[in-house]
Amino acid sequence: MESELVRQAEILFGESMTRVLEQRADSGPPTPDPSEAAQKGDPALDGAPAIERLNMTARQQRRLWKHVESIENFWQTLQETEPGIVSRLYKLAIERRWEIIFLTKRPESAGVTAQIQSQRWLESKGFSLPSVYVVQKSRGRIAEALGLDIVIDDRPENCLDIVTDSKARSILIWRDADKQVPGAARRLGIGSVASVSQCLDVLVEIDSEHATEPSVIDRVRRMLGFKTAARQSSALNP
Repeated sequence: MESELVRQAEILFGESMTRVLEQRADSGPPTPDPSEAAQKGDPALDGAPAIERLNMTARQQRRLWKHVESIENFWQTLQETEPGIVSRLYKLAIERRWEIIFLTKRPESAGVTAQIQSQRWLESKGFSLPSVYVVQKSRGRIAEALGLDIVIDDRPENCLDIVTDSKARSILIWRDADKQVPGAARRLGIGSVASVSQCLDVLVEIDSEHATEPSVIDRVRRMLGFKTAARQSSALNP
């Protein structure tokens, strides 16, 4: 998603401005604009995930999302970050009887609903009959209500939400080799892997050892390098 949003930002703002916004992303938040102070909590941004590669002001974010919302079935146009990974996940889920729920936070765009777009996208990538839930509030509360065992996400704040508000274990997909995993994630027992593919390798090995290990969570912790351990349905954030 983020790569496509950066491409759309280039269309909207121009390539040179987008490069400036990317450069600013490593140097902290933008200088607050007093003219925007009264617009905090803008409903237009309530369902919009942060774009970490672009350090945009609230006004720029509103312009970008308004542009995205005008694109017919925008969420069906995205490419896989890891080609073939959705199909691999589906095959593993069938083979190992995993129950998968896709949690996603994304604004509506022109065309069908974000949920239907996400379902169609997953089916086009090889996952038949996907269960998709469009998240508006706490992922942790959803995980607790549904009794999920493991939630995989690529944003530290979502993983923190999971371990704070539920008994589920969270695994962080941390693709940025140049940056350290946030210390808070490690302290709270959030394991990290470099890719969804690596995460699936870990889950397969955990699943294969069910006869000798007493707890799913204990197995997760051991596989991710923790010395100690809280159940095997899982959720992914597409």
